[in-house]
Amino acid sequence: MRYDSVVTGAFLARPNRFIAHVDLDGRTVVCHVKNTGRCRELLIPGVKVLLEYHKDAWEKGRKTSYSLIGVWKIRKGRPPLLINMDSQAPNEAAWEWICNQGLKRLAFKEETGQAPGRPFHVTDVRREIAYDQSRFDLAFVLDGQPAFMEVKGVTLEEGGLAMFPDAPTERGVRHLKELIKATREGIPCFILFVIQMKEISCFTPNRRTHPAFADALADAANAGVTILAMDCRVTEDSMEIDAPVPVQYARID
Repeated sequence: MRYDSVVTGAFLARPNRFIAHVDLDGRTVVCHVKNTGRCRELLIPGVKVLLEYHKDAWEKGRKTSYSLIGVWKIRKGRPPLLINMDSQAPNEAAWEWICNQGLKRLAFKEETGQAPGRPFHVTDVRREIAYDQSRFDLAFVLDGQPAFMEVKGVTLEEGGLAMFPDAPTERGVRHLKELIKATREGIPCFILFVIQMKEISCFTPNRRTHPAFADALADAANAGVTILAMDCRVTEDSMEIDAPVPVQYARID
């Protein structure tokens, strides 16, 4: 996925979840923050950030001409890491990845060219499909069977370990329970964690922040839901799903 017009600035403050103040060439601009997560480890005063400029903002009734979409995370002893923090980007990137047969490519072993099982073939990709009490981000036909996929964007990183969520998410727990239910009804189900950066060695649920989500993810894996984590190639004006990342999860009773 690509952004049309991107500029860089310096983060100043975040008065609330929805807006940020950014220094842009010596003037302070108000930006829409396209991520309602806490992001406290990212949005530090003075850090370099990416803004998407909306030239038609006023015509479309927007309150600001800028959206905060990315940040260079400060790391001790290492160069800053570019992270896309646009919460809408993972769904768009996942859509592109699925439509380009990302699941099929993932099913093949690179070293042999042979599939560990049958290769996935995806058709009829749709968005925002209702199921029971939830809406799943993607639905598609997988080798002739209807399938569901829920997508979660990941911006929290500690020493190469990516984690989700960065704040408690009862909605996320509900989605996992619905995926379990659908799987037990014979529907192939996936949860895809889109890690909005590179340089990641592993993904794990953030038990410290939300134990219930970590337990629900382990339950989903045990029920047969396919758990996927993929990192992304991130540039100043684009984000694309790239490579699989190992997943670690365990239920603690």
